[in-house]
Amino acid sequence: AKCQCKVVPRERTNCGYPGISAAECKRIGCCFNASVPSVPWCYSPKPKKVKKVCPNDPYTRINCGHPGIKPRECTKKGCCFRAHPAGVPWCFYHRVMEE
Repeated sequence: AKCQCKVVPRERTNCGYPGISAAECKRIGCCFNASVPSVPWCYSPKPKKVKKVCPNDPYTRINCGHPGIKPRECTKKGCCFRAHPAGVPWCFYHRVMEE
């Protein structure tokens, strides 16, 4: 993503080799910007930002507990708890989404 390539020039980490082309740099998953001399032009992108969310669709829940698990037990395991609807897991895993 473009936002991952917004790295302050002095904080760039070299990702290529001397003389690498912009196309080759991008092909190997790196960022390329030749506008600042004396810093790497082919550099590593910032890591993707992710967040954990409890899925809204009860039918996509992946079970994280056992029948009769208490909300506190469930959240202690690091999972989501919603005691509705019937017939789906009430204690279930988070999903990871990119921000």
